[in-house]
Formats: sequence, C-alpha cells, structure tokens
Amino acid sequence: MKAEFGDFQTPPALVAEILNCLSKSNNYWERVFEPTCGRGNFISGLLALDKPPKEIQAIEFDREHFQTAKISYENTDSTRVVIQQAKIFDFDLSQSLKWSTQGNLLVIGNPPWVTNSQLGRLGSNNLPIKTNFKNFKGLEAKIGHSNFDITEYIWIKLIQELVFEKPTIALLCKTAVARNVLQFAFDAQLKISNASIRLIDAKKWFKASVSACLFCLDVGSDQPSYQANVYPNLSASEPESTIGIIDNKLVADVKAYQKSAFLNGSSSLIWRQGLKHDAASVMELTYISEGVFQNKFKEIVNVESDYIYPLLKSTDLFHGKIDSKRGVIVTQKKIGEDTSHLQQMAPRLWQYIGSHSEQFDQRKSSIYKGKPPFSIFGIGDYSFSLYKLAISGLHKQPRFRIVYPIKNRPVMLDDTCYFISCNSIEEAILLTCLFNSDVCLEFLKSITFLDAKRPITKKLLQSINFDALLNNIPQEQLIKQANSEYQGFKPYSNQKLEWLSALELLSKNTH
Repeated sequence: MKAEFGDFQTPPALVAEILNCLSKSNNYWERVFEPTCGRGNFISGLLALDKPPKEIQAIEFDREHFQTAKISYENTDSTRVVIQQAKIFDFDLSQSLKWSTQGNLLVIGNPPWVTNSQLGRLGSNNLPIKTNFKNFKGLEAKIGHSNFDITEYIWIKLIQELVFEKPTIALLCKTAVARNVLQFAFDAQLKISNASIRLIDAKKWFKASVSACLFCLDVGSDQPSYQANVYPNLSASEPESTIGIIDNKLVADVKAYQKSAFLNGSSSLIWRQGLKHDAASVMELTYISEGVFQNKFKEIVNVESDYIYPLLKSTDLFHGKIDSKRGVIVTQKKIGEDTSHLQQMAPRLWQYIGSHSEQFDQRKSSIYKGKPPFSIFGIGDYSFSLYKLAISGLHKQPRFRIVYPIKNRPVMLDDTCYFISCNSIEEAILLTCLFNSDVCLEFLKSITFLDAKRPITKKLLQSINFDALLNNIPQEQLIKQANSEYQGFKPYSNQKLEWLSALELLSKNTH
C-alpha cells in the first residue's frame, strides 16, 4: 500500500474545505504549484473554483499517479496545466518551472507524512540525498536527531528556492513538522511571515493517529515573523493560541510564556535521563517473590542480586507508583566502563546476558558501536543517588515526583524519564515543591507542545532557571509547603528533617 510510504491521497471533500479556507483571505492566485500532486485531487479542486487559477504546474514521482493526473487534467480549456514526472528533491524550483503567466503564486499540496529513515527501510528511492541538513553534531546525529520528515525537507526547499517568487505556501503536514519549519526558518533567518496552523482531524481524513494541520505562510517578506496563530479547525475565525520564537526558543503559547518568562534560562542543577539499554526483554525484570525475578521471555532470572535495581518507568512515575515491582539489570557504573570483570565478579549474570547476546547484537543505535559488550547509557554516579526528583517525559501533564530508595536500594529510571539526583530527602521534597509550584508549571505549559511524542525533554527542563525559581518563593513559604508535603510522606513521617541546611545547599548550587 502506498500509505506505508506516507502517501495519503487527499480526499476531495478535504480539498474543498482547504480551498474554501484559503479563499477567505480574499487573495487570488494566478499561478499554483503542487510539489507532490499524486492523482491530482488538488488540481481538480482548483479547476472547479468559480475563478480558477490561470496556470497550474505540478510534479509527481510515482509513475502510476503521474499518468492518472496527466491524463485527467492536462487538457483543460480555462487553465494551463503542466504536470511533470520528477522527484521533488532533484527538482530545481527556481529554474525548472517555466511559467507562461505572471501573478501571485500559491504552493499547495500534501507531501508524504513519513521520515527519511522510514522510507529508506521500506525500500523507497523517493528520497533526498542523505545529509545531516540541520547540521546536528556528535551524539545528537547518532541517536536520530538528524532523522527528519520528508515534508520538512520539502518545506525548507520550497521556502529557499522560491523566495524571489514571494509565494504563499499551504501544505498539509504533521503539526510537529510545522513547528520544526518555524524553528529552522528562525535559525536560518528565512524570510517568512503571516504563518498559521489550522488543525485537521487526521484520523477522520487519513485514518492516521497523528496531530496534523494545514500549515500556511508567506515567503519573501522584508519583515519576517516567526510566530503562527493556531486555529482549532479549518473554519475557525479566531485562533486559540499563538506559537512562536521568543528568547530564541519556540514556545507553545506566546501570551502565557510572557507571564513567566523570567524562568527562561539555564538550570544550575543538572537534569539527567534514565537508563538506556534497548534490550528490555533481557534487562528489565518483573518481581515474582523475594529474590526471584522473571524476564519478558517468562524465564526465571538467577543472577547476582547486587546487579539488580528497582526500576520505575514513565507510567509508574506519572501515577506515583514508587513501590514498583520492576527491576533492571545494571552492567556498568559509568558510561564506557569495561564489562569483562563481570565474568569473574558476577559469573551468573555474565552467563545470563551472554546467553541472550543476540538481543544486544540487534541493537540498532550507533551509540553502542565500539563500546564494551552489554553496555548501557544514562549511567553515572548520579544514577545511584538514594533520592531523586523525577518526571515522566511521555505524559502531557507535568508531575514532579520524589523517588526514594526501595529496600535501601537506589531506584533506577528508564530513558523516558528525567531526574535530578538529590543529596537528601529534604532536598528532594524542597525541589518537588519548587517544581510543582504554579509559576513553574505555568512556564512549562507555555513551552510544552502536548501533541509531541515526548512532550517533556531534558532540553526543556534544563531551560528552567532554577536560581530564578528558588528566589521567586520566599523561604518561609517554601518551608511551609515542604512541611505540608512532608506530612503526607509516609516513608519519612517520623524523621526530623533539616530544611534550612538543605535550602542552604540548594542556594549554593545555584551559583
């Protein structure tokens, strides 16, 4: 099925809604270009307008779609229609479009909703030349940040190569792609303005479970703007919010951000990501009874207990299930540590992981290449702190939780979670109060995109200015809140806590 390649043909009813939406701007476009026209549903919709454009040019790579569109639409009386079989990535937009008409240009369409890596795995050759076109460096490129949606590449090509035409571009795409294009345009200082995001029901139109939109903008303005009004649908007359670049970062709600922007900056405390091993069936265990664990193959795992730690995953953390019945095998104390000593120090563990070596050999991420056997990432001294402040990266509602030891063992988090290692239970409680404060949560809400695959990220958390947050709440008020939190904190309800010494330590960490 071509849908596997991100090829979603736009239903005629949706085409009609989009053209009706665009017509409300009272603009008339003499020329229209479609970069991936498929079978020609947009061309059909344009030709059916009361005042169709004078000229339509389109390209399509798929031979079957190209022939369907060419036969159906090239021989029209009122509008000149030219359809070429070509790959958008190889097409020189500034040279290969031979217009016979002058006037305003609209670029419209529905490019593939798929990443370059997905198309590569599916065997498609409709791909741009492989390149790290966003110039990611080091680990970012290795762990997939250089992977990108095909539509994102097409957006940037259109903006850059058609800038002198000053077109309006309106494409269906994932909302995440629209945001990435805004960020890239700002970073590269591309000339865009009047951007808007109008949400569509991708489940209804394409049976796709993804947040999608009609993203529209003008190119070529001498006064570029990197904000976009967000509308709930194609017919809405008023936006529900505005996203945009402020303080060199993309924020989800410009107005809300401005109220708490004093928290924007860089955290003096270091946020860490949980363990990454990419071998859950072997490394992650379920507690059966005292000292007895089972892996995902339903095998009883008999290894040295010193190498098994309690584990919290994002769902456990979000719901506050700190007494998790999960365990995880930890093969290293720090990244890159030699693992060969396990053969002597933990022979049962060595035999166990060796018997499942194929699971480790199948790990695709390049971060494991050249590393000791059975290596993990997200491991260091910080992982073994008895107390942590932590948050799930996958849930839309931010909830900061205290993580405390289980049976005197430090709790590990998986790589969908983020945490700060704490020196004491007092510090963990104080941090929880600070990060769960209204002002901090409002700031997070203003910079968090809820439809993202991972709404909360390490980069986002690291942008919270902890010094400003600590100074925003008077010391007496913070201690009162901490006492209230402490009263319901049963594991330590009989312990006398030293708030002032913990506060003093936190204050020192901010400088």
